[in-house]
Amino acid sequence: MSKVILKATDLDGYLTEGDKKNLDKMHAYYDQAMKHFVTISESNFTDKSEASKKELINIYNTMGELMQEIAKELPAINVYSFKTPRESHGEASRLIAKLRDVRTENHEFLYYIQRAYEMLFNLAYGGASSDKNYLITKTPVNIPVQNYAVHKIPDADQKIENSVMCVMLRGALLPSMIMSKEIQEYSSQGYETPFALFKINRDDSKRESDMEYILDLEKSYFDLESLDGKDLIFADPMNATGGSLVTIVKYILDQGVNPKSISFFNVISALKGSMRIVRALDNVKVYTLWMDPILNEKAYIMPGLGDAGDRLNGSDSEEYPRNIIQLIADYGAGISQLYRAQVRKIEETVLGV
Repeated sequence: MSKVILKATDLDGYLTEGDKKNLDKMHAYYDQAMKHFVTISESNFTDKSEASKKELINIYNTMGELMQEIAKELPAINVYSFKTPRESHGEASRLIAKLRDVRTENHEFLYYIQRAYEMLFNLAYGGASSDKNYLITKTPVNIPVQNYAVHKIPDADQKIENSVMCVMLRGALLPSMIMSKEIQEYSSQGYETPFALFKINRDDSKRESDMEYILDLEKSYFDLESLDGKDLIFADPMNATGGSLVTIVKYILDQGVNPKSISFFNVISALKGSMRIVRALDNVKVYTLWMDPILNEKAYIMPGLGDAGDRLNGSDSEEYPRNIIQLIADYGAGISQLYRAQVRKIEETVLGV
């Protein structure tokens, strides 16, 4: 068997009747919102446009309150603005607004993705322990003697030094490198995560209701034994349907792998995708900087931010898609140097050296 396929109907089978009712409510609210989108788009700076903007704010507040209620009932879903002090919410909201903006170009998009994953790391591990680690850092100041600084950071070693980064190619590659770098920096031992690389895609010729998720084992790079008993970390900027993660995890579980834990880190997650994951999988936690309300019929997140993979990596030609090594090369020397330990680990995984 070289390919594993999961269908949308399998995913929806995990949802409860209560889940489906909540998703229907969210769709009804978003239908109202879209009517105001049209008015705002067609009526610049008119009284009608201003009235629609006020109504739109009210609808979004209502959707946000409903999503917060749902997340309370599903504690495995961790949304940044639902879990952090109110003073932190403006930073997350502004960051997401910049990522959504059609004017945000590649270099700036990358900068905000890096910031997003730093915030997500702190959400998951910043309060991992009341104990502290101490970092003693040599500084450039050497007069009158060589200077050193002492910094306290959370003692997260037990939470992070058993981790394996599981990459769902291709938009997930750079976010996975960022997360791995954060782990290395917070580890008192400078722990460099192993990598497992999964080639998975969804059949975009289908609709959200009959979508298929295809895991290509021949083009994946992983060792099942190295995943057993490990804390598996998946990082993908967008979680739309949850199908890719569920496909991969169900596959490795079916092979007899027993992970210690599974964590999924997203910049934006659709409500439905998060609900499917925590219903379908035990021992999983979803961490997301922002939750969006619905999916459209093509399984794109709404309002979303477009194709995060293309905005991070640029688009591939159908005739000559880049492999994993070519993709890293296209990041350029700056990224490769910043994440040099991660690049080395990925090369070892792919090339077997």
